[in-house]
Amino acid sequence: MTLPYALVLVTDPAQGTLSKDAIDIARNMVKGKDPVVLSAGEAVEIPCPTPAPGAPTITTIRATLARHKVDALLVKTRGRRKAVLVADMDSTILDGESLDEVAALLGVGDDVAQLTLDSMNGKLDFEESLRTRVALLAGKSTQCLEEVWQKSQLNPGARTLVRTMSAHNARTALVSGGFTFFTSRVAEACGFDEHYGNEFDIENGLFTGKLAAPVLGPESKEEHLQRLLDERGVKASAALTTGDGTNDLPMLAVAGLGIAYKAKPKVRQMIEMQVNHSTLRAHLFAQGYPASAFVD
Repeated sequence: MTLPYALVLVTDPAQGTLSKDAIDIARNMVKGKDPVVLSAGEAVEIPCPTPAPGAPTITTIRATLARHKVDALLVKTRGRRKAVLVADMDSTILDGESLDEVAALLGVGDDVAQLTLDSMNGKLDFEESLRTRVALLAGKSTQCLEEVWQKSQLNPGARTLVRTMSAHNARTALVSGGFTFFTSRVAEACGFDEHYGNEFDIENGLFTGKLAAPVLGPESKEEHLQRLLDERGVKASAALTTGDGTNDLPMLAVAGLGIAYKAKPKVRQMIEMQVNHSTLRAHLFAQGYPASAFVD
């Protein structure tokens, strides 16, 4: 008989191997069965019963395994594989914050980076922060955009996450508070079906300091998620969302599997599912995909 839950343990192979000690500790905490290997040395899942009253919470399990640099995700076994993926871009799919990198090349990096950090930590209203950051670019050349893109790197596992879910008939969308100059390129590189972002207003090769369209913020991300669910004819339980900033909170909270990926402190406080140590491959392991099923 299939048990109702699985505790998924994942580590980053670049940082070390998933140890037997960590697995044994976790298995005892959830009173689980023998672990099933999803990727040797990287990921296992431990079938387990519904947590009983007084049993260790996932927060406690995660804290206990932190010294082993192991992520722990407790998931229901029913409906694990998701039909919709909505992902944030900056600091989630893409390494770093693209607008910060643009600003750095234009000589206003420190001011913009601080505003970005405050916004992602929920200290500033997202729309207000974005408009303030973009205003600092006014009159400067847009040639830096291509330079930033050429130096950009995807986070480990990004392509694998998107392409594997696409291969299993999921609809995938990149929905970002960043800019379409970058979302279009990241979406193509990873294989996303759709992409959405904010738009710079540009005249004669210069930033005007304004936006060319309404702000895509937290509510917009949730709206895109709901639209995709409606189009697929599935419930929110069939969605995976992932992001790192407070503007991702609405879509993370709604999805059946909302994962805070190496997220800001406020996001980690509010979202139970977290990946803090391993790569984006953890999102696939959480859905029960073994590495042998991955599409690179």
